[in-house]
Amino acid sequence: MIRIVLGCAFALALAAPAHASSFAGTSAGAGSASSGASSGSTSGNDKVVLQAREDAAGFVASDGRIRGARLEAALRQLRADSAEARAASDMELARAILAR
Repeated sequence: MIRIVLGCAFALALAAPAHASSFAGTSAGAGSASSGASSGSTSGNDKVVLQAREDAAGFVASDGRIRGARLEAALRQLRADSAEARAASDMELARAILAR
């Protein structure tokens, strides 16, 4: 279910950059379409992405010249989980991580 939510939200983020927070805000804690998200429940995959925020900030601020290990892990995870993420650039994904 997280893949579907991530895919839909990520597609929205790419279509309208002003809504990038949609991608980031819907993936964490989404257990199923019918259940509400709990702020305390995140999967291991979501934790990898959340822990990459600092690296993502450095990547965006340096225009892609600084690449941290946590950002690399998050990019791999996002692309493994979503076809839309595989089509996105590293910069687009880093910005989506920051929008969380």
